[in-house]
Amino acid sequence: MNRRHCAAAAITLVCALGLLTVPVQAMAAPTPDSSPSPSASASAPAVPPPAAPSSEKDLEKIREQIETLYRQAGAATDAYNLAEEQTKKQSGEIVKLAKAIVDGQARIAELKDRAGAQAREQYRNGGLPPGAQLVLSDDPQLFLDGVNKVRTSQQASKTVLAELTRTQEDLETYTQDASSNWHKLETNRVKQAEAKKKINAQIAAAEKLESRLEKKELARLRQLEQDAANRAQSAWLATRPTPNIAVSGATTAAGKAAVAFATAQIGKPYVWGATGPGSYDCSGLTSKAWAAAGRPIPRTSQEQWRLLPRIDIQDMRPGDLIIYHADASHVGMYVGDGAIVHSPRPGRHVTLAGAGSMKILGVVRPDR
Repeated sequence: MNRRHCAAAAITLVCALGLLTVPVQAMAAPTPDSSPSPSASASAPAVPPPAAPSSEKDLEKIREQIETLYRQAGAATDAYNLAEEQTKKQSGEIVKLAKAIVDGQARIAELKDRAGAQAREQYRNGGLPPGAQLVLSDDPQLFLDGVNKVRTSQQASKTVLAELTRTQEDLETYTQDASSNWHKLETNRVKQAEAKKKINAQIAAAEKLESRLEKKELARLRQLEQDAANRAQSAWLATRPTPNIAVSGATTAAGKAAVAFATAQIGKPYVWGATGPGSYDCSGLTSKAWAAAGRPIPRTSQEQWRLLPRIDIQDMRPGDLIIYHADASHVGMYVGDGAIVHSPRPGRHVTLAGAGSMKILGVVRPDR
């Protein structure tokens, strides 16, 4: 009875495979609308009531708020990208398991046919077991030939029954694994939806803050952003052993190829979830650059930080990845001379920036 349930579950799963032909949400997600849906707006962070900034201090406060919102959107983007990668992986596993289930069912049917053929052969022999037929034989040669046939038949029967049992057990395991993977798939789809909602909310809140500023105030806000980055870069440079940020290790051919790819994308817009060719998010840029160099790496900045070899910042060379912020939510590629190429945030484009213009968490080397 358990095996009948197992087979039924397997057939149900194979039928459900049709759902997998419906594309999962594309990697390069569409740019969020500037006017979010009511559900997204409801979850957006509270934005201060509209009031024209009356001083440099007010603008600086707005700059910090906007920076925080975009950093939170960046963290949510990483969560979205990871959930999407896991969704793709689970979908692939389900396809493999479903094929194994179909193959297993076909093999069971074949083994049952073979067992049935053996039973029919025994029936044609009068229902007597082969051993009894030998005892009744008067011909010595027939008796000897029969002994070999009995041994062969018995071995074949044991083999068929053993394989049938093993195949049925494998089928039960495949069905259980497929059910587990299906559950994980749905869980990751829920995570994707939640992350997308948060991304849209954070970006909408940041855009709302900027929309309240006049043209002159926006220009000043950009200058404040640049000034903050310059101060951070200057402070970082002061900690470096040499003023020209000498590279201690020779760049590999793969590293040069990764840098060449990344810098060739300068000027293309940031789009969360995007991996090119027309737009990128931060880890979409670095993962594609290293894939182009023949060294595939994890998709997200957090997974790049978790899984790639870490090196001392004093030893970094062009092609290495600098991971930023305590939550590893941003990544840029070091290109030498104290600079990185990165895709900053919504509303910006792939560009060069100071390697120390953001809070550095650490450095990883894809080709170590």
